[in-house]
Amino acid sequence: MSLPKSLVLAFLFLFSVHPSFSQLPKGKIIDQVVAVVASYAILESDIENQYLQYKAQGNIANVGDVRCKILESLLFQKLMLNQAELDSVKVTDEQVETELNRKLRYYIAQFGSEEKFVEFYKKPVIEFKEEFREIVREQKKIEQVQYTITKDIKVTPSEVKSYFNKIPADSIPLLNAEVEIGQIIKNPPVSVEEKVRVKEKLNALRERILKGEDFATLAILYSEDPGSAKKGGELGFVGRGELYPEFEAIAFNLKKDQVSDILETKAGFHIIQLIERKGDYINVRHILLQPKVSPEDLVKAKQILEKVVNLIKKDSITFEKAAQEYSDDPTKTNGGITLNSETGTTRFEMDQVDPAISFALDKMNVGEVSQPLLMKTEEGKQAYRLVFLKSRTSPHRANLKQDYDRIQQWALEDKNTRTVDKWISDKLQKTYVSIIDDYKKCPYTHHWTE
Repeated sequence: MSLPKSLVLAFLFLFSVHPSFSQLPKGKIIDQVVAVVASYAILESDIENQYLQYKAQGNIANVGDVRCKILESLLFQKLMLNQAELDSVKVTDEQVETELNRKLRYYIAQFGSEEKFVEFYKKPVIEFKEEFREIVREQKKIEQVQYTITKDIKVTPSEVKSYFNKIPADSIPLLNAEVEIGQIIKNPPVSVEEKVRVKEKLNALRERILKGEDFATLAILYSEDPGSAKKGGELGFVGRGELYPEFEAIAFNLKKDQVSDILETKAGFHIIQLIERKGDYINVRHILLQPKVSPEDLVKAKQILEKVVNLIKKDSITFEKAAQEYSDDPTKTNGGITLNSETGTTRFEMDQVDPAISFALDKMNVGEVSQPLLMKTEEGKQAYRLVFLKSRTSPHRANLKQDYDRIQQWALEDKNTRTVDKWISDKLQKTYVSIIDDYKKCPYTHHWTE
């Protein structure tokens, strides 16, 4: 028995919605219908586009097998889409927009900036959204059907143990060293006087713009948003849900070239000017000024955390209780323990840990709390934090004692896969599927050709 394989759906779906396929060289493909599932057709070009994308990643050992796997992934997608139609599955425009924004944020992050992304593909973000809107809508429908199939699947402790015991000894994976960490963050308050000072400065800039000075020039000179200042404060086309709610509430109600009043978000104070609106998308420029924390208040935050460290060391309070009482971070509701967004667990491999605290962790023992460490918040403001090393593992073969949660997840994935496999087998008995001869000899996981 091997470790759980991913569901067929996941095999190459990333590539089917990855914008870079449009940059790949196009061969002379004579398009044809390769397969039909119910009323859904799969074209040769559908396979070829995904194949070219996959080839760009390298590591193709058997071209025929890759194309066969792509086709099986597409067959599965069409089977799920047919079920979504039978079940009258609905996906709202808001759901599609949210997913499009999430995917684009990921792709843009790979380039380092939206500017580089647009420069490479030579088309604005808004065009990408329109190009992939229906693809993402179909993906969301497929996800809903898949969720319906597996939502009630659970694994018992005995099933987890049985699953693990069936893994051949030489196939048990070697896990990297991992840590569980917690943090208590103290954000120094910004004084009323400092907020007043910043608002007066921003209002003066607004008055200069209203009297005729160029907004973009002043943004370059004064805005404290490093991502947009050099572009004259311009953000590029964005849809709803991509910006701070307070920012959007004002920006989406501006008229062309209108300058907003001062507004406040978590990042600081802004003024906004609408450049252009296209349907549900806007392009605006803004000037951001951020109130500064005074050195005195920063020192006070550090002193508060120093007292917390002493209380923990004297066993007067636990780290978890201290996080609930003193932390300004959302993790306080979880006793300060940090969740790994990539895995959904509390464990981090060291290369996943914020480099700013990994040096401190190297010198700490399990159960120890660091001295206050200077940090910057997501909004770029200075703060202090304590770091707690809850646990540390050495590289080791997976075992039930140390890695039960991870093995439980493997067992659940395996059970989900088997459930979906059975669902596919049942649906194939009731669904029309036709595949051309060139692809009938593929080594499919399921009996698509029978």
